[in-house]
Amino acid sequence: MRRRKQIWIAAWAAILWICLGTAASATDAGQGEAPPAQEQGELTEEQRLQQELDTVYAIPVQSNEIEGWPQAPGTYGEAAIVMEVESGAILYAKNIDDHHFPASITKLLTSLVALENGEFTDPVVFSHESLAFLEPGDAYIGMKEGNQITLEQALYATLLASANEVAYGVAENVGKNKEHDYAWFIEQMNSRCKELGGENSNFVNPHGLHDDNHYTCARDMALIGRELFRHPEFFNIVQTLQYTIPASDTTEEHIFQQKHKMLKEGNANYYEFAIGGKTGYTDEALSTLVTMADNGDMQLVCVVLKTHGVNVYPDTRNLLEYGFANFSKALPAANEKSEDVVEILAEKNIVVPNGVEFQDLDMEIVPDEEADKEGVLTYSFQGNPVGSVRAVLSQTYYEKQEAEKAQKQENVKGGEAKKEGLLEDKEIIKKCALGAAGVLLVGLVAILVKLILDGKRKKRKIKRNSQ
Repeated sequence: MRRRKQIWIAAWAAILWICLGTAASATDAGQGEAPPAQEQGELTEEQRLQQELDTVYAIPVQSNEIEGWPQAPGTYGEAAIVMEVESGAILYAKNIDDHHFPASITKLLTSLVALENGEFTDPVVFSHESLAFLEPGDAYIGMKEGNQITLEQALYATLLASANEVAYGVAENVGKNKEHDYAWFIEQMNSRCKELGGENSNFVNPHGLHDDNHYTCARDMALIGRELFRHPEFFNIVQTLQYTIPASDTTEEHIFQQKHKMLKEGNANYYEFAIGGKTGYTDEALSTLVTMADNGDMQLVCVVLKTHGVNVYPDTRNLLEYGFANFSKALPAANEKSEDVVEILAEKNIVVPNGVEFQDLDMEIVPDEEADKEGVLTYSFQGNPVGSVRAVLSQTYYEKQEAEKAQKQENVKGGEAKKEGLLEDKEIIKKCALGAAGVLLVGLVAILVKLILDGKRKKRKIKRNSQ
C-alpha cells in the first residue's frame, strides 16, 4: 500500500512538470521572437552610420592638447586644419600630416601651377588623351577633341565646374607652351608643393580622380591655399557663381556654375566670410573641402579631409568661426623689446590666442648668414609656432654670440686638456702596473728557483745519509 502511494505521487509530479513546461512555452510564444538581427547584436544601417560618425568625431584634435590653447570642436572628417594666412600659424590641427586622397581639391594646385607658368590668353587645345581617361560619373563639361579655348576659360571650368578633362587640358597645354609636356606639369605640381613646405603629398594627375599613389595631407593643402592668396585673379574666378564659355569657331558654348555652397548667397550653407575654395569627392576620398575666408581682420584657410556623412560644410563653418573668435593679431614691430633686436624689417603680424600677451611668447633668433646683421625671429606659444619676422640684430646680440662661442671653444679645449690629462694618468698607471707586475714576476721566479734548489739539497742530504 505504501509503495502504491509513492508511485501515485511520482506520477502526479510528472504530470504537473509537463503542464508547467507547456504553459511556459506557450507564454514565450505569445511574446513573439526577437528579430534575428537583434539576437545576433547586429546594428541597423542608421545605427552603423551613427557609430561611424561618433568614432570619427572622437579622433583627438592635437591642437587641443596644447596647454592654454583655445579648445576647439571635433570634426566628422579624419583630418582638418585652420591656417592663418599672413603668419602661416596653425590654429587648429587634427591629423594634419596624415595621408589622404584629395579628390578634386587637387585642382587648386593645378591652378596655382598654371597661373605661375601661363598667361590667360594662352591656348588650350583638347587632345585625345585629355578625354580618353574619363569614365561615366566623372565631372566634365563636354569638351571634344580639337576644341580650343583660352587658359582663362579653362581655369574657370576647372575651378567652378571641376571639369576633369579641362584640368587635364590645362596641364598638357601649359606644359607644351613652356616647351615641355604633360609629365613636366605633374613634376611642377610636386616640386611646387615641396617648395611651399609640403612634405606629405604625391600628385600623379591634375584632376584628382582616384589613384592609390595620388595623396596629400591637410597641412600641404593649406600651404597651397595660402599661396593662392598671392593671386587675386584666382579669387576673381572662384567668386564667380556662373560662367559662360561662348560658342566660337573652335568650341561650342558651355555654361556652368560654382559648386562650393559656402560661396553661394541664398544657399543654406552660405558663409558671409568665405571668399574662395574648392570642393572634392570620390568614393575613396569621401568629401574634401578647402575654404578661404576673410572677416576683414584675419584671413584663414580651412581644409577638411575624408569627411563622413553630410558634415563637410558644418565642420568648415565651425572651424572658421573658431579661428575668428579665439585668435588675434599681434605686431612684433610694436611689441618686441629685446636688446638683441634693433629693428623689425616688416610690418608683419603674428597670431596669438585671445588673452595671451606678447611677452608670454617664446622668441628664437636664427641669424641669416647671407645678410649682414639680419636674422629671423620665430615666435611660439607652448612650443607651437605663431609666426616669424625678419629683423636687424644688435651688436649686443653678436657680442653675446661671440662670448658663447668662445666659452664653448674654451669648454672644448678644457675637455680636451682633461682628456689628455686622463690619458697621461692612465699611461702612468699602466707603467706602474707593468712595473709592479714585473717585480712580482721576478719575485715569483726567485721563490720558484729557491724552492727547486732547496729540493735538490734535501735530496742530496737524504742520499748521503742513506750511504
